[in-house]
Amino acid sequence: MAANNDKKINGKSTRKVIKQVFQGRTFLSLEFFKRNFVYVVACVVMMLMYISNKYVCQNAIREVMVLKEELDNAKTDNVNASANYNSMIRESQMKLLVDTMHIDLIAPDQPPYKLN
Repeated sequence: MAANNDKKINGKSTRKVIKQVFQGRTFLSLEFFKRNFVYVVACVVMMLMYISNKYVCQNAIREVMVLKEELDNAKTDNVNASANYNSMIRESQMKLLVDTMHIDLIAPDQPPYKLN
């Protein structure tokens, strides 16, 4: 009875299982895939879902970065347009004020230059 004291795994003794593991015969055998077909397929499907989810997230992040850049450009264009508009309004109001007060001032055609 002492010789039969070895524990059994799936009907095989642990020594036999350990020997087969070291020889590389037990883990990826046809019997393993037959017994665990559902689990293997589920693992493969989950890995593919993980990879596809990662790909979708990376594409979404790239799109968000592009849209943020476009938004920054649009904001800059908006600020520039607002500044130009306010400048034109000030200039036209000044011209109107000069005309109503009958002051003989005109806008110069050439910009000022520095004399040395």
